[in-house]
Amino acid sequence: MRLIIFAILLVTFSCKESPKELYTWQSMEVTATAYNSLAYQTSSEPNITAFGDSLQPGKKYIAVSRDLLKLGLKHNIPVKIEGLEGIYLVKDKMHSRWRKKIDIYMGEDVKAAKLWGKKTVCIDYGIPISE
Repeated sequence: MRLIIFAILLVTFSCKESPKELYTWQSMEVTATAYNSLAYQTSSEPNITAFGDSLQPGKKYIAVSRDLLKLGLKHNIPVKIEGLEGIYLVKDKMHSRWRKKIDIYMGEDVKAAKLWGKKTVCIDYGIPISE
């Protein structure tokens, strides 16, 4: 019994903050498409993002339209996407012609990107809480 109480106290008074306390979560509706790290879809360096990051197939990344940068969807911000599991990170930015749009990175799986197509989805994104 003492061990259980000690464990509860240890978790309660831990030095680490829980992820919920690190961010204020915002929601918005966006158009979501998908892209691949292939030269004909991106640039001559398809694995390098506009932020200078290297894309790695299998990782959960998105690109955002530049108007969303001003709303807080900046580099490395966590994003939850309706209809998909897990947390995606903002790793790329799109051409300035796009508005309220995200592009979901799908590695080199062109079939998966085409299957996703174009959808309107709700996203939740975390704005870091200032200390």
